[in-house]
Amino acid sequence: MDIDTTAPVITRDEIFVPASIQGVWDVQTHIADWPRWQTDVTVHESPTHLVPGAQFRWHVSGLDIVSTIHEVEPPRRIVWGGPAAGITAVHVWELTPVEGGVVVRTRESWAGPAVDADPPTMQAALDASLAEWLDNLRAAATRSGH
Repeated sequence: MDIDTTAPVITRDEIFVPASIQGVWDVQTHIADWPRWQTDVTVHESPTHLVPGAQFRWHVSGLDIVSTIHEVEPPRRIVWGGPAAGITAVHVWELTPVEGGVVVRTRESWAGPAVDADPPTMQAALDASLAEWLDNLRAAATRSGH
């Protein structure tokens, strides 16, 4: 599964993390622990196992979200998506080991009535959100000694 390439809002970003791929994967996929390294996130319900079809309920940037995991390929790829406040999102995360660490690539699409109402504002919000998430992920994975 991939993002919706016809969506009005799409963001792609990446970051180098000087840590092991397993360490970065663990930080990124231990959903219940997200609030420890992302102050804007609250997790209401996290999956017991990362498997396609598993759901998690969380809150970020004023949005209550129910996400469904679509693909899991530990420790390299996870895809989730779901609806929130008139937005249908698909979010892809890919981890690639490189010398000295990992390149984390992410891409996300947003579609739906809320996005159609103001694409420029929604684009700016998603761009900022993913950049902050990547910075926080790098800090958490580096800090945890992975």
